[in-house]
Parts: sequence; structure tokens; C-alpha cells
Amino acid sequence: MANQEPGAPRKLRTSVKGPLMFSAFWGVLAFLAVLIFASGGSARAPRFDLAFTGAGIAFIVSLVIAAMLSMSHKENADHLGKGSGVNLSSRKPSTGHGGPGHGGTSSGGFPSDEPEDPAAR
Repeated sequence: MANQEPGAPRKLRTSVKGPLMFSAFWGVLAFLAVLIFASGGSARAPRFDLAFTGAGIAFIVSLVIAAMLSMSHKENADHLGKGSGVNLSSRKPSTGHGGPGHGGTSSGGFPSDEPEDPAAR
């Protein structure tokens, strides 16, 4: 929100519309489900009082959850995701635990392609 430009429309995730639409969907779904299942069949009158109560509870709970999730969102740093710090190649064994000279396994515990050198122990 700090990089929001004045006068520019907000993204759906940072605006109020996203969590409200999400909560309204679950409220309507809960209303219909309670209205259908709380009456106990088509011979009885529909229970609108329970349906509105269930819709209100579903709306408020989902709105609080969506608001908490949107507040806890944090963008990743730019240096993350560029492959730094992790050696994913199985052809180049690491020199740490499980490297060459440590039982003939490469990084990850898989057997290496090179023969074990008894002098390296």
C-alpha cells in the first residue's frame, strides 16, 4: 500500500472489493444451504431466520479471515527465486555431508558415478 499512486485504481488484492466479494459469496452459499437443509423437507415452511443467521455468520467469519490474510501478505525480495545458494545439480556433488570421500554418495544420499577412492578416507 505504500507504493500506491494517488488517483490510480487499486489492485483487487489490495482493495476492499476482493474480500467483500469473497465473503458475500460464502454468505449467499451459507444462506441457501441453511434455507434448504434447516426446513427439514418441502412439507414444512422454510426457516429464513436460521438462513439469515447462518449467512451473517459465514459473511463475518470469511471477511475476518480474508482481511487477516491480506494484511499478512508480504512480497518476496528480489534476490529470491534466482537460484542462488542451492546446488540442485546431481552431477556436481557438494563438499558437505555426503560429498565425495564420505561413503561414496553425492549430495542427497544417492550413490555417485565416480569409484570410491580408499586413499581419500
